[in-house]
Amino acid sequence: MTTLRVGGPARIVAECPTTQVLVDVVRLLDAAHIPTLILAGGSNLVVGDDGFDGVVVRVCNTTVGLEEGFVTAEAGAEWDRVVAQTVAAELGGLECLSGIPGSTGATPVQNVGAYGVEVGSMLRRVHLLDRRTGEARWVEPDALGLGYRTSVLKHSDAALVLAVELTVHPDGLGEPLRYRELVSALDSAEGDRLPSTQVRDAVLDLRRGKGMVLDPDDHDTWSAGSFFTNPVVPDGELVNVLAAIETRLGDVAVPRYPADGGTKLSAGWLIERAGFSKGYPGENAVARLSTKHTLALTNRGAAKSEDLLALARDVRDGVQSAFGVRLEPEPVTVGCAI
Repeated sequence: MTTLRVGGPARIVAECPTTQVLVDVVRLLDAAHIPTLILAGGSNLVVGDDGFDGVVVRVCNTTVGLEEGFVTAEAGAEWDRVVAQTVAAELGGLECLSGIPGSTGATPVQNVGAYGVEVGSMLRRVHLLDRRTGEARWVEPDALGLGYRTSVLKHSDAALVLAVELTVHPDGLGEPLRYRELVSALDSAEGDRLPSTQVRDAVLDLRRGKGMVLDPDDHDTWSAGSFFTNPVVPDGELVNVLAAIETRLGDVAVPRYPADGGTKLSAGWLIERAGFSKGYPGENAVARLSTKHTLALTNRGAAKSEDLLALARDVRDGVQSAFGVRLEPEPVTVGCAI
């Protein structure tokens, strides 16, 4: 039930094909104080080897509605299908988020982003079930505490996403290009707005080259996507980090970008420069870094959760030892810890 294909069994699984069934089931379980794990795409989740001794609620509501200036998608709708539908309808804005696995309901929770665009920038409102009161209501983005790959929804089970509304561009053009790699792939200029179909195709090509588009026959895609977030180093600590990089690597160009609270560094760059190459620790390992992209930790077919977690600790501790930067995991963990 997860894209990593690890984790122990679920004691009970409840499939919820509509929003009303989902609301009724969660209200019932919460009233009875039964441990509940909400699960949709399972693309950003690591479940421990002991599994989950409660009820796994599968979010399977999948309706998508397109309007001239916005799209409404229920939480269980496959995210890339939502993006594909908007692009096919000549609506722009979501194309840079093409190919991201998982469900629509998870996108505001993680404030999913890629190639210079975050869901938060396109979010119009979110339909939430308040699990403390049982009330379902629409909430504005300002109430979600959206940040880099995070929100208040990520750190609390008090609310469940039922649906989202996203702003789209009726002119069929995408968001202004901001990400250097994508700009180069499109042979364009930063700030250009190109047809969403053209941008989507380029994004999918880039993601496939990194093993970031799900393929059951490719173990490089048996992952949770990017396992670590790009670290934001506070201004007061940056000089020490840069000194550690220079001590280890010499006078090299360090990819860095302005961010709220400091400077954002590339987690993938730090991982590689700390000595972790693509495919680490080797072809016989059951869990290893993707052979295409060092930011993805992959199951080669026989891994357990603890194998993935041990690899994550190895990489995290190695980067911290080399550069004094502690990488933070992006996936949610259940019944386990890194």
